[in-house]
Amino acid sequence: MSSKSGGAKRKAVDGQKIIADNRKARFNYSIGETFEAGIELKGSEVKSLRVGQGSLNEAYAQATRDGEIMLVNAYIPVYLQANQFNHETRRPRKLLLHRREIDKLIAAVQRQGMTIVPLRMYFNDQGLVKVEIGLAQGKKLADKRETLKERSWERDKARLLREKG
Repeated sequence: MSSKSGGAKRKAVDGQKIIADNRKARFNYSIGETFEAGIELKGSEVKSLRVGQGSLNEAYAQATRDGEIMLVNAYIPVYLQANQFNHETRRPRKLLLHRREIDKLIAAVQRQGMTIVPLRMYFNDQGLVKVEIGLAQGKKLADKRETLKERSWERDKARLLREKG
């Protein structure tokens, strides 16, 4: 994930420097529609993310009574140089979306029993922190087994093609 020097070792995709990737989300959930959301952060959190630290492994998003979407349980470690102006590592953070997107997400969660899952956190080409969230339906155990079979078959197929030249 990150090197000993503290620099990020993640790939940049289309001008996006990926900070954190929630790989388990695609295994545990079938992802439907995805949204790009801004995130309300403190200065020490942004500096900590610029060093390449942060995790979305146990994070999820939920709607509040005020009609806002909050990112809960995302881990952003403390920035040591911030000293007394530091932040809590797992505090709830407000996601910045358009009203119609928020309404769509809340409706899907309430009516269809879907979940809002953060997929990845990255810096866009303007240097702003963005979170890609997805409307997800939980997979059953059989679906997870099917995903493992497909992944295994793709790996074997690639190996066979490599051996044949």
